Amino acid sequence: MIGSAVGLGNIWRFPFVLYKNGGGAFYIPYLVALCIFGVPFLILEYAVGYNFKSSFAKGLRKINKKFEFLGWIIPLCTFGIMVYYSAVIGWIAIYIVLSFYNGWGDKPGQFFGETLLKSTEEATGLFKFVPSILLAMVICWVLIWFISHKQLEKGLGKVSKILVPLLFIIMIVIVIYSLTLDGASLGLSKLFKPDWSSLGSFRMWTSAFGQIVFSMSLGVSLGFTYAGYSGQTTDLISNAITIAITNSLFENFCALGVFSVVGHMMKRNTELSSLSGPGLVFIAYPEVINVLGKFGRFLGPAFFITVFLAGLTSILSMVEPISFCIQNKFNVTRKISATGVIIVGAILSLLFSTQYGSTLLDYVDTYINNVLALFCTVLECIIFSWVFDVKRVMKTLNARSKSIKVGTWWIVIIRFILPVCIAVFWVGSLIDTIKDGNVAKTIVFIITTLIMVVISAIFTIIKPTNKHWDEAENRL
Repeated sequence: MIGSAVGLGNIWRFPFVLYKNGGGAFYIPYLVALCIFGVPFLILEYAVGYNFKSSFAKGLRKINKKFEFLGWIIPLCTFGIMVYYSAVIGWIAIYIVLSFYNGWGDKPGQFFGETLLKSTEEATGLFKFVPSILLAMVICWVLIWFISHKQLEKGLGKVSKILVPLLFIIMIVIVIYSLTLDGASLGLSKLFKPDWSSLGSFRMWTSAFGQIVFSMSLGVSLGFTYAGYSGQTTDLISNAITIAITNSLFENFCALGVFSVVGHMMKRNTELSSLSGPGLVFIAYPEVINVLGKFGRFLGPAFFITVFLAGLTSILSMVEPISFCIQNKFNVTRKISATGVIIVGAILSLLFSTQYGSTLLDYVDTYINNVLALFCTVLECIIFSWVFDVKRVMKTLNARSKSIKVGTWWIVIIRFILPVCIAVFWVGSLIDTIKDGNVAKTIVFIITTLIMVVISAIFTIIKPTNKHWDEAENRL
């Protein structure tokens, strides 16, 4: 779960969400969101997931057979994220190679958009593949398959125990080095200078809740799925708190490094317009590496290897939810289900290896994360807290907890505060999407919805080959 939570969202998303939303003042809504949303919701997912010890689809079917459809569509959201995420991993793999000799040249922005991606907003670009990206994605998918098709503990579990600590170690070295750059303090002062007037901004609060959803992988069935594998004595509450704290500390630590680099660029009067999202990783950092000389030869490979590891650990975790659902309903082995999921994912991901790929990626990412997944999260929260009646899990949760206990405060949060907060955030995201008025984006949204609905309906309608499909052992 830490491998899933700690990813690209920490490195390239959080620093600029923090910067654009009041600097130091952003920590007030951020901590509120972490305490009343992040931790309570993760505990909820863990509790229900452990209770059923099954896939997400089977668990929701056990609550009520009518909910099986939702039990498929949420893991499919995770699958959709995995599909386009693989393109970003492919880009990063290419940049690992380029970083050893500054292969992006003197104009990283132009190289990224025109030379590497050959990006176009014309839909005809879907029929024009970019060979280097296609090759990199294929290699990444082979690596993902090699790890994912094995048993969970021998594959993903073993790799995460190596990659996650390695990721932390490399990032610590990078941040410490970044803090020594000329102008680092200028960037940090710009980052943390609080704009208290922004506290009254609705956008600031929705950004805080959105960051918690995105960075902690909430509402996409990951917590539910992995809780199903946990042991009889697992302290679920402490696990949730540990993951929340680890994720928060990591993304705040990343912010120190990022804005130390920003300060260095400001000192050199470098243009900052590209310093957000992919622009940070593929444009800003290469620009800094170009001017660091021999130090850049160290910083470049170390940075891109770190980002690659962050992305890899996240994408590996995304295979499991839909794969586990297929194992449960159709009684197939993990090797077969994971291999099938990865093959289908790899084929669909070819769309993102085209000249239209980066444009399509932006559209699909916006829709799945800001519209579809959030809507499903509202429903999931209501079903788990009201229909399932989580009061019955409290005794076991508290008996295992060595520190914090859940009580009335938790019930109030997950039954009343969370559904309202998530719903408000979803409505705000939907309104922003509608206001955008982009015809191509709207078409992508409609097509993606139809694909998700149809596939979920097919999985729901097909008769199970596992005779135990309607059986789920209650553990709490």
